[in-house]
This record gives sequence, C-alpha cells and structure tokens, in this order.
Amino acid sequence: MNLILTVLEIVAPVGLLGLVGFLWVRAGFEYRLEFITRLCMTLSVPALVFTALMQTEVDPAALTSLSLAAALAYGLLTLAFWGLTSAMKLDRRTYLAPLIFGNTGNVGLPLALFAFGQAGLGYAIVVFAVMILWSFTFGLWVVAGGGSPARLLREPIMGATLLGALFLWQGWQTPAWLTNSLELTGQIAIPLMLITLGVAVARLNARHLGRALWLSVLRAGICLAAALGAGLLFDLPGTALAVLILQVTTPVAVTSYMMAEKYGADSDSVAGLVIASTLLSVITLPLTLAFLI
Repeated sequence: MNLILTVLEIVAPVGLLGLVGFLWVRAGFEYRLEFITRLCMTLSVPALVFTALMQTEVDPAALTSLSLAAALAYGLLTLAFWGLTSAMKLDRRTYLAPLIFGNTGNVGLPLALFAFGQAGLGYAIVVFAVMILWSFTFGLWVVAGGGSPARLLREPIMGATLLGALFLWQGWQTPAWLTNSLELTGQIAIPLMLITLGVAVARLNARHLGRALWLSVLRAGICLAAALGAGLLFDLPGTALAVLILQVTTPVAVTSYMMAEKYGADSDSVAGLVIASTLLSVITLPLTLAFLI
C-alpha cells in the first residue's frame, strides 16, 4: 500500500496538470501553444537546466558516466529502430525519430524531480541534454535532411547545459540575486510543459491507432532493454540508473509531431504514436516507477 501511494504521489501531479491542459482546450478556451512552447524552450527551461546543474551535488564523475550511458542507449535505439523500420518497410522519415526520442522534457523532468528529488532532476537534465543533442542533429537530418551542429549551438537549452556543466565542474555559483531570479524563471517550466502536453494531445488528430498502439508496446520494451543494458554496462549508481531508465522509456515526444508537420512527414501517423504511447504510459510509467523505487 505504501508503494502504491508513493507512486501515486509521483504520477498524480504529472497526470493532473496534463489533464488541466486537455480540459482547457476541450472547454474551448484559448491556449497559444506556439508562444508557450517558445517561452519554455528559450527562457524557462534553459534557466531550469542551468540552475539545476550549477546547484547539483552529484559527483561530476557520475554525471560523465551517465552522459556516456545515455549516448550509448540512444545509439542502441537508433540501430534497433533503423532495423525495425527497414524490416517492416515503414517510412523512415515518419517513424524513426518518434520511436527514438521520448518526452524527456515534459514528462521525464517532472517525474525525475518528484521521484528522486533535486539529484534526480540533475541526472534527468543530463539525459535530456543528450537527447536534445541527438534529436537536433541526427533526428532533424532524418525528418528534413537539414540537421547541422550550427543549428544545435543556437539552441538556448544547449547553451544553458554547457554553461551549467562548466559551473558544476568549476564549483562556481552565480550571485544570490541572479540565482534567485533564474530559479524563479525556471520554476514555471515544469507546470507549463505539463499543461502544454495536455493541450497538444487534445489537439492531435490521429489515424491508424491500431498500428500506433502495437508499435508503442514494442517501443517500450526496446527502450527499457537499451536503457538497462547501457546503465549496467557503465555501472551507474542506483538513482542514476533509475533516472536513465525513466527518461529513455518516456512516451513519444510531442515535438516529433511538430517536426513531422513542419517538414512534410506523415504527421497523422506520428500523432497516433504520441497518443498511443502516452496512453500506454499511464500503465507503464507507474509500473516502472514502482520497480525503480
């Protein structure tokens, strides 16, 4: 009973805030998705990333091991899903990126924070940064044929990650007035991302949910195997391993739908993956958390 209550305490805020966004749109209220997304990705999330890394008390060596393990996990996923899309004759531009990249921002960061505290958030941000790096290079190249390191370096999230890593490595701290301002700015990121997730799901128009559902089940198993294998290979400590598994097994990212829509892939099929994997995560994430806790 205590385990069930613990998992419920972790999952409930994520589900409830997502439900707020979903019901908000269904009630007919306005929600400027593009503005909120830009606000989060250019201001509040970079502030959250920077302050979390700067203030983390996690051993830098452990963060290095986690970075390498995350890179290996996403490399394994890339190989596995490249082979899967080839074997099943699925359109690679449509399916490959959504299968690889989970919702490590909107879902993974809050869950890691609620489940494992500030240390868990620090670990989760490292995995999030690795995912962003691969997504804005290889992932963008797959969908549009236009990924480049220059584009990645222009992303505020990557700048905040590199700067935060530098402050962590050197043991530096910003002045108290600046730290407080950045923390306040970063605190709006998680609730806004969760509400935005609900809004995005409410607006999706999915077809072929049957294929999306069994692909999501298959994806969940492959992601779990890749994360567990990479974490054990690098001998990650318990919390770092748990966060890696949690992040890599998050449902398909809504940003995959946005990229498919922007670059002319089959966005309806991607929307189906987002919805199916998000619904499946209602079952898989609590089970994963119960095992990890």
